[in-house]
Amino acid sequence: MTDWLDILREQAETGAEMAREVPATLANPDISRDQVKKLFAALEQQAEFVEKLRRVLEANDFEPEVLVAAEKLEDRYAELAASAAERLKAMRSGNEPVRRQ
Repeated sequence: MTDWLDILREQAETGAEMAREVPATLANPDISRDQVKKLFAALEQQAEFVEKLRRVLEANDFEPEVLVAAEKLEDRYAELAASAAERLKAMRSGNEPVRRQ
């Protein structure tokens, strides 16, 4: 049987690491548009996974605090994806130099 709490814990650890690394990555002046696109796609994929995980937890009647933790994690990934989207938007609008790799 799948241990959904272990999956949530692992995802929370990854989310905490991403919350530290993504802002620094996006602040790097040498990051390319392709790198930002890939980062955005990965963050969106992660947000979708956590959303599915939250729905499974809800369907299996997990405690409210577990559901709140899943919702917070889902929000974290959505915020990180939004920050990548903002950086990409700035790059496309010409407000930043674009470096190709």
